[in-house]
Amino acid sequence: MDIRKVKKLIELLEESNIGELEIKEGEESVRISRLPSGQAVSYAAPVAMAAPSAAPATPTQSPAAEAPPAENNSSLSDHVIKSPMVGTFYRSPSPGSPAFVEIGQHVKAGDVVCIVEAMKMMNQIEADKPGVVEAILVDDAEPVEFDQPLVTIV
Repeated sequence: MDIRKVKKLIELLEESNIGELEIKEGEESVRISRLPSGQAVSYAAPVAMAAPSAAPATPTQSPAAEAPPAENNSSLSDHVIKSPMVGTFYRSPSPGSPAFVEIGQHVKAGDVVCIVEAMKMMNQIEADKPGVVEAILVDDAEPVEFDQPLVTIV
């Protein structure tokens, strides 16, 4: 299933009154659910991805009250690329290969900046705007959560 389709489904869920959405496409399926704060997420075996929409902070919430001070040191012009799914973060296409991007590197919109592996599927994460990579916020082969910041671009 194309990651852009999954992103679009997440956006549609956030804009609607629907609490949960499950789509099956051939052998692949995805379930996206909106859960109240503090409620646990349960994953079913054949589900490719579960993405609670309650996890990301919304503009109506006070980011200063919820974000730790260490995350407030970036300027307002920074753009954060976030994980579109739960999975494992990889900086390079294979072990021993050079990383997709390094700090200080110029990137164009559409350039691959990392991979998030979910359910044995390698999902390339692309820069959605041009700029310079300011920070890589996750270590290679570390687990990531839905909407977790991965890379910042200035």
